[in-house]
Amino acid sequence: MAVKQKKADMISFGTVARNKKANFNYAIQDTFEAGIILTGPEVKSLRMGRVSINEAYASAEDDGIYLLNATIQEYGAIGYAQHVAGRPRKLLLHKREVSKLRGAVARKGYTIVPLELYFNDRGLAKVKLGLGVGKTNVDRREDIKKREWDREKRRLLKNG
Repeated sequence: MAVKQKKADMISFGTVARNKKANFNYAIQDTFEAGIILTGPEVKSLRMGRVSINEAYASAEDDGIYLLNATIQEYGAIGYAQHVAGRPRKLLLHKREVSKLRGAVARKGYTIVPLELYFNDRGLAKVKLGLGVGKTNVDRREDIKKREWDREKRRLLKNG
């Protein structure tokens, strides 16, 4: 028996999922906003917040950019038209943005990483993509040192 979801539990706009490890693992150079092609049950699952983009990445194919390994859980209240949780989903970008992303990935060794999945003020599902280079352990250690030093500076200024 399917459980009805309350409207208060559903997200109408705002952030649904955030990839917290993206800024830790990648040096993000540029960001893009892309629409995403979804089915009806996928949108309902997104509105309930049943999504994970931690292991997701985007890939340039022949006919556009696709979001891979993004897990949108199945919506329980529908029986006959379930979607596959980890299927590739096409992203909607301008041709200029697609060619820029495709060129950067091919030439410079960049990676396209989803940073955030959200609903905009019109209620449309959007993905914030980051074009970044993978960090080494040395870069990560430098970031940690810088973050700790900034925290210490704030603490010293606050205490006088």
